[in-house]
Amino acid sequence: MSFRIQPTAPARPNRCQLFGPGSNTKLFAKMAASAADVINLDLEDSVAPSDKDSARANVIAAISDVDWGNKTLAVRINGLDTPYWYRDVVDLMEQAGDRLDQIMIPKVGCAADVYAVDALVTAIETAKGRTKKVSFEVIIESAAGIAHVEEIAASSPRLQAMSLGAADFAASMGMQTTGIGGTQENYYMFRDGTKHWSDPWHWAQAAIVAACRTHGVLPVDGPFGDFSDDEGFRAQARRSATLGMVGKWAIHPKQIAIANEVFTPSEEAVAEAREILAAMEDAKAKGEGATVYKGRLVDIASIKQAEVIVRQSEMIAGA
Repeated sequence: MSFRIQPTAPARPNRCQLFGPGSNTKLFAKMAASAADVINLDLEDSVAPSDKDSARANVIAAISDVDWGNKTLAVRINGLDTPYWYRDVVDLMEQAGDRLDQIMIPKVGCAADVYAVDALVTAIETAKGRTKKVSFEVIIESAAGIAHVEEIAASSPRLQAMSLGAADFAASMGMQTTGIGGTQENYYMFRDGTKHWSDPWHWAQAAIVAACRTHGVLPVDGPFGDFSDDEGFRAQARRSATLGMVGKWAIHPKQIAIANEVFTPSEEAVAEAREILAAMEDAKAKGEGATVYKGRLVDIASIKQAEVIVRQSEMIAGA
């Protein structure tokens, strides 16, 4: 263990991030009333070029006009390779109210991308006397992004979350798939006459989790394109949770309940975690560094694992 302690990630519920296009104002109230922890009003992929200006105006108005409750409210700006992003940032920071919590930066390929947005946001905050600091979330969705994932995770004190954008990531990597997330038909092993499918996104997710945990950032799984496949969504969410991710995107309202279910520790898991902590307290009182719980060895490392589950449960319950 390094003597440099890993910073803790922000303590906020992030089980489900619900996306909606800024061009469709009819969705805003429904999004606000949903059970999603994070709302992402989108100015990027879901908005046609001809609608960029009106969508931006819609979102700016909605930030103040809609009651978003205690949700984290974020806006996904356009990519830095477009002519739209600077106006997204300027208008949001100069015109939107203080209810804006976070700016999501898509297609981040290096730390300099985050620096560019950070410099602009900081200048406007200072000029306008804004006292609430806007946080960032970045999306890793390119070969460059995953290659530079650790420097991106360390790029700005504003950075609170990082997501994997599977579709653009697959295109950038030259992957032979049109699927967005989930297992892929041709990504399998063959043994004893049977196909066994593995997860093509696993390594990228693990890299994101490691970078995020090193630098105190929340790692989030991105979209699952087939919103008619509840069990496929649930399976990927469970894999992501097992790897250490804290939540998942929802591109359809029906995915919210599944994400919340998967990323909320079950009552059984929380009860077991508390029992492990109690067993270790008894062991410490006896001068022992380890003990046996339900037939398996638990030690100091087990305390850390159990504490993660208990803290997550308490944070969600108190939200």
